[in-house]
Amino acid sequence: MSAQIVIAVVNLKGGSTKTTTAAHLGSALHEADLRVLGVDADGENQHLAAWQTAGNWPWSVVGMAVPNLHKQLPGVVGDRYDVVVIDTPPMKEHRGVVLSAVRLATHVVVPLAPTGIEYQQLPAVRSLIDDAADLRPDGRKPVVAVLLTRCVPGASSTGTYRDLITADGFTVLKAQVNRLERFAQAFGDPIVGAANTAYGDAADELLELEVSA
Repeated sequence: MSAQIVIAVVNLKGGSTKTTTAAHLGSALHEADLRVLGVDADGENQHLAAWQTAGNWPWSVVGMAVPNLHKQLPGVVGDRYDVVVIDTPPMKEHRGVVLSAVRLATHVVVPLAPTGIEYQQLPAVRSLIDDAADLRPDGRKPVVAVLLTRCVPGASSTGTYRDLITADGFTVLKAQVNRLERFAQAFGDPIVGAANTAYGDAADELLELEVSA
């Protein structure tokens, strides 16, 4: 696949800011003058594709909710894009689609609120990434990074969960996305200035991880 970077945004369940994260990461990368393609792999909700249409984004989104995404997507991407951002469906209900996306990914981003119930989902995500690595031709895992989202500014729990997740062997991005109306109410609107938000900082970190990987 000719794309330099393929980012799969993954979590166990819905409502974990996967689509918000995919939308803002893609927008930040587009604002950095990279050629970005969004992939809506959630056939049930199709939120990323709907948002792109409603918000009239200057970068494209295609719908590909298929269990053999790792085979079909390279033919769509070709050499036309620098970055592909895949918004995956909930892993719990659509494991095959998510597994296929991770087989193709250079990076996996796990958006996660710093709460006990979300922290408990990480072992299932790790298991899927391990399974995907076994199916990749090179047997290597993608770069995996947790992005803390819906954080309460100044809350000590954010640091506590950052330490716990790091101790579990995950990379936790320094950027954290606070609980803001700008993000909570963003669906359907144009996205402007994403590069100047925490998502822009997260995109920069991901590019650095790509260079060092």
